[in-house]
Amino acid sequence: MHPVIQKTFGGLSKEYYFRQFVFGLLFPTIVVFMTGQAKVATPIFSYVLFVVNSLLYPYSRFVYESVIGFIVGKNVFYVNAIFMLIVKLITMTLCWAFAIFIAPVGLAYLYFANSK
Repeated sequence: MHPVIQKTFGGLSKEYYFRQFVFGLLFPTIVVFMTGQAKVATPIFSYVLFVVNSLLYPYSRFVYESVIGFIVGKNVFYVNAIFMLIVKLITMTLCWAFAIFIAPVGLAYLYFANSK
């Protein structure tokens, strides 16, 4: 495998990538199910975007968790579980929807971090 691809796309652990990938598959599954129920034709571009966003979602989530980890540090917040799950769902949705824009930041970081 080319070293650039190994340093970027291979930068996350397999367990982390698989876990985030499974969560990332929930969003296109829900959208496809809902459009199928509505009997609406989905453009092929949408399916391409679903695939790209789902593949890049783990890197997008890595960027989000890194930024939040930097801001929050080792502090622990005690909040209502329902509120926390709603916020988590919103952040996951945003990370998936904008993965095509956020993930390149994570890929660049992984490349430079793994080049040292």
